[in-house]
Amino acid sequence: MLYQIDPQASVLHIFVYRGGTFARLGHNHVMTSKSVQGRVWMRSQFASSGFELSFPVANLIVDDPDARRAAGTDFPPDIPDADKEGTRKNMLRKEVLDGESYPNVTVKSATVEGSVQAPKITARITIKNASRDVVVPATIVMNGERLTASGEFEILQTDFGMKPFSVALGALEVQDRLRVRFNLVAAKR
Repeated sequence: MLYQIDPQASVLHIFVYRGGTFARLGHNHVMTSKSVQGRVWMRSQFASSGFELSFPVANLIVDDPDARRAAGTDFPPDIPDADKEGTRKNMLRKEVLDGESYPNVTVKSATVEGSVQAPKITARITIKNASRDVVVPATIVMNGERLTASGEFEILQTDFGMKPFSVALGALEVQDRLRVRFNLVAAKR
């Protein structure tokens, strides 16, 4: 069965953490994508199932107040608009996501094992021109015409050729490790 991702019902959050000696002067950030597109195919032999997804980096929402509230106490809700805009510019710079040269992040299934109830998924994530295989713990729920996949995993920016933002010789910086949380909804085609 083939399923199409529903971008209006799907969401992906990337949690970015501050670091360095003066970390308290910076903010943790939540980058949100509500523009995930792609498809999922489910086969009777689960290991033959897979997916291919993508989202445009230019559409990432920086520090949506609702996303920050839902993320917990490490993400206080009041971030000035000027700080959000500065974060957006830094994120899209050539050293980080290079949004001009690489407008999309892609995620494809590398291996699918286990079962729908206990999936073991390795995804091939491509950011900029670098691809890495990442184990993605996921929960899959099939409900009639809909499929929902949710989970959380971590990546390192430097694995994908990104240079985490840093100022004052690293006194204030973005940590290399990013946490990604997703809830993707797809409808049968």
